Amino acid sequence: MERRATKFIIKWITIGLAVIVIITYSFFASRELLMGPQINIISPENGSLVDEPLIVIHGNTKNIKSISLNDLPIFIDQEGRFKEQLLLAPGYTILTLRAKDRFGREVVKRLELVRKGNTITN
Repeated sequence: MERRATKFIIKWITIGLAVIVIITYSFFASRELLMGPQINIISPENGSLVDEPLIVIHGNTKNIKSISLNDLPIFIDQEGRFKEQLLLAPGYTILTLRAKDRFGREVVKRLELVRKGNTITN
């Protein structure tokens, strides 16, 4: 009788551990999807003062289906990296990066830059 109870306990402990391992693995494998879309701007830094009119914005993304810069689509490579050139007018500029994932979730990053240079006068 005692041997039967021991087998029963070992069976349920094994099943319990298997369930815990499956749940842990499922969470670990899907954590990127649960986090939603992500944008990381590598350069230029937010609030930067730039001298040249032509700047290159580059960064990387995770978990996205589409990305746009000021509502114009930009392209990413297979690793999620993007690189976009933009011509800045003198003065203060706000750029908006918007990314969506396949579930419709959206993330927006603003990049504020100031370009030194000649201002246009009449």
